[in-house]
Amino acid sequence: MSTARLSPRQPASSRPRSGMRAAVLGSPVAHSLSPVLHRAAYAALGLAWSYSSVECDEKGLPALLDSLDESWAGLSLTMPLKRAVLPHVDEVTPLALDVGGANTVVLRDGRRYGDNTDVHGIVTALREEDLGGDGRPDAVILGGGATACSALAALRELGQTDIPVVVRELSRGALVCAAATRLGVAVRFHTFDKLGDALAGARLVVSTLPQGAADPYAGAIARSGADVFDVVYTSWPTRLARAARFGGARSVGGHAMLLHQAVRQVELMTGRSDVPVEDMRRAVGTEIDRRAA
Repeated sequence: MSTARLSPRQPASSRPRSGMRAAVLGSPVAHSLSPVLHRAAYAALGLAWSYSSVECDEKGLPALLDSLDESWAGLSLTMPLKRAVLPHVDEVTPLALDVGGANTVVLRDGRRYGDNTDVHGIVTALREEDLGGDGRPDAVILGGGATACSALAALRELGQTDIPVVVRELSRGALVCAAATRLGVAVRFHTFDKLGDALAGARLVVSTLPQGAADPYAGAIARSGADVFDVVYTSWPTRLARAARFGGARSVGGHAMLLHQAVRQVELMTGRSDVPVEDMRRAVGTEIDRRAA
């Protein structure tokens, strides 16, 4: 496996313009909104492409990858495959290696290229809503998993290189610590019983916790006055987001990250730069509302 920098405008000379296939892989994957986003993009772009959901775990990943033919344009990867896929690609971007996982595999001229568009999704979501204000965001990350690693890279891109990270137990910080070393940023770990120390001076809280896990801390975060980016996109707004808004701060959910990481995936898989962001935004918003009804 070697490193490479993928460009959305690197066309595959042998790729047909119609009948291409893509899919999201993971376990569980039935809940994924990726099909809604990608299909909306294909329709708006006039591409006769298909996009499906495929249940797949780490054990089944190698055989599935080997079964793909030239009709496949790419794959979106969710848990638990983002780290597991790295040994099975021919080339990978430095960002995906630094973060420690790829959520995207582009299939081009018989080769597999791994990339991470989650970081782009977070950066674009934060910039779009101007969360944290102008300049360095002075953010705190809640959680120590794979999404927290992507958040580290996003904050680095936004100019923050000294990042407080709050975890339930200090022993759970190993993944983030390794990613921070690769990314060249410093992290300061806190446990949730010391959340107040981590929040001192923060203008933004990035919660990478599962749905409901941030609820006990919503009041303390709201009192800090920090804006909130909560990666949860179901049952929106979350208690954390509502508390932040009640305290006069701003909040944005994981649907924005989900949208913009998918936009970059469509660019990479299709080679198109005119990806219909607003069509995708409307489609995923409608589906989220439908599921909440």
